[in-house]
Amino acid sequence: MTEKSNTLAALSSKLAKYLAPQVYDSIFTGQQDVKIVSKRKKLSVCFSDLVGFTEITDKMESEDLTQLLNHYLTEMSKIALQYGATIDKYVGDAIVMFFGDPTTLGVKEDALACVQMAVAMQKRVGELAEVWRDSGIEVPLRCRIGIHTGYCTVGNFGSDDRMDYTMVGGTVNLASRLEHEAPPGGVLISFETHAHVKDDMLCEERGHVQVKGIAQPVATYGVIGLKPAAEQAGTTHLRLELDADRMSDDERKAAADTLRRALGLLEHSG
Repeated sequence: MTEKSNTLAALSSKLAKYLAPQVYDSIFTGQQDVKIVSKRKKLSVCFSDLVGFTEITDKMESEDLTQLLNHYLTEMSKIALQYGATIDKYVGDAIVMFFGDPTTLGVKEDALACVQMAVAMQKRVGELAEVWRDSGIEVPLRCRIGIHTGYCTVGNFGSDDRMDYTMVGGTVNLASRLEHEAPPGGVLISFETHAHVKDDMLCEERGHVQVKGIAQPVATYGVIGLKPAAEQAGTTHLRLELDADRMSDDERKAAADTLRRALGLLEHSG
């Protein structure tokens, strides 16, 4: 019995690698049954891929390409799991992820975690650029990411013999279209996602885009990053807001000159 138990545990551990951890846990804890069933839920859906990956495949040996792709997917998956994403699937260099099922912290919290994850992924790709350059990739690989929040049909799809835990619907299609519209190295989100993250994320309007399959133009926002906690100090007749981390060298010099002039005025008036 002990030997059989150990064999089943080892087999279970191997099978877990083919499922998102959230899906695996919900099945093995009995929260979810393995049958064809789906439900409507509001999800934040994220698509990402590498820009120009197809062109790179023509210049690399298959062994090097496999190593590069697995390295990239491993690094991105670590970040996705860190933020709580359910990884739907890998399609070549593309990754399909979503927040909100089978576990959720709330629509707003899920959307925020999704966008924060995307920013962390872009940062990590930038760090990996030097590693890939040393491996012979002259032009740095860059990632583009699209995110949309909306209702999807999510659950088990397929047949009694083979099924996938995935999502379908217009929200999924729009997230995919936003990824294609995103600039290299950028994160493009919809108005719906922006509404949930605007208090915590710094974004800028990118205008409306006409995407295939959507009748009306879609309002988009580019994600800049987390909103910094600006240092603030003030009195009745003085207010100072300083965000040094986001300043360029020239802005820092100009700010220092302004502060020196202000100090001079205070000393003179005193």
